[in-house]
Amino acid sequence: MSFFQMLFGTGPKADLKAIIAEGAYLVDVRTTQEFACGHVKGSVNIPLNNIPAQISKFKNKKNIIVFCLSGARSGQAKQILEQHGFTNVINGGTWTHVNQFVS
Repeated sequence: MSFFQMLFGTGPKADLKAIIAEGAYLVDVRTTQEFACGHVKGSVNIPLNNIPAQISKFKNKKNIIVFCLSGARSGQAKQILEQHGFTNVINGGTWTHVNQFVS
């Protein structure tokens, strides 16, 4: 797997619409200021640098979708969560991309 595939989580595309409909945990990893300017309805804001301290918030979630402004920070968030043993993490890319699947 290439560096960019690992960072951005490219590869087979997940069915975001179906996963969100099943109640995925939507996590915006942008800063609180970015989140305040617009975000996905029903998402929580856990900035990238706070993820290690907030690991307990991810426990017992069936699916976790992380996203940000460009997909880079969410790629890093996915990697951090996987290092903590989570296997159900999807890099949704940009928050505007994820937003189109939320009703």
